[in-house]
Amino acid sequence: MAAEVTRVDIGFDGGQVLSVRVATPDYQALRKALGNEKAGRWHELRTQDSEVAMDLSRVVYLRLDTDAHRVGF
Repeated sequence: MAAEVTRVDIGFDGGQVLSVRVATPDYQALRKALGNEKAGRWHELRTQDSEVAMDLSRVVYLRLDTDAHRVGF
């Protein structure tokens, strides 16, 4: 079975926000890297349609979309 995909907003110092759709294991790997003081400065995040290399020292927040997906109005 394929991993569940969810939307995550990644906020950087300076105000930029990157919205991506990622599989749960990739989101968990990002959270782990952010919480690990010995992790490298750069992290590669696989998203649903691309790969993003980000400077972990510039990440200010993560927002995980927990709303149920809806179709329609």
